[in-house]
Amino acid sequence: MTRISAAESQIMQALWTRGPLGAEEIVREVGEAQSWGEATVKTLINRLLKKKAIASEREGGRARYRPLLTREDYVTGESQGLLDRLFGGEVAPLVAHYAKHRPLAPEEIERLKSLIAAMERDDG
Repeated sequence: MTRISAAESQIMQALWTRGPLGAEEIVREVGEAQSWGEATVKTLINRLLKKKAIASEREGGRARYRPLLTREDYVTGESQGLLDRLFGGEVAPLVAHYAKHRPLAPEEIERLKSLIAAMERDDG
């Protein structure tokens, strides 16, 4: 799985949300909010191109960038990485940690119960 830095993920989020964008549009969309100049945004774009997370296409004489990595694949990879690094790849210790340090709302508990019931039905 391609590792995407926090800064690179800002670029990816803009592309997932708004679709193909040119560098100037990415600067306006992400750079200004992060206080990044054009050079910083272009550096991040180039890193993402090398990682094959995005592709460059010519349109009207300008480069436009589109994601090759889906948001779902990114979230899956990041989630698994977190589980592996902090909880030995197991979900139960993650949930226990959150339940201990941040009380779960009744709606969250019901949602977890529903997810578990659905998983048990799928396995059975």
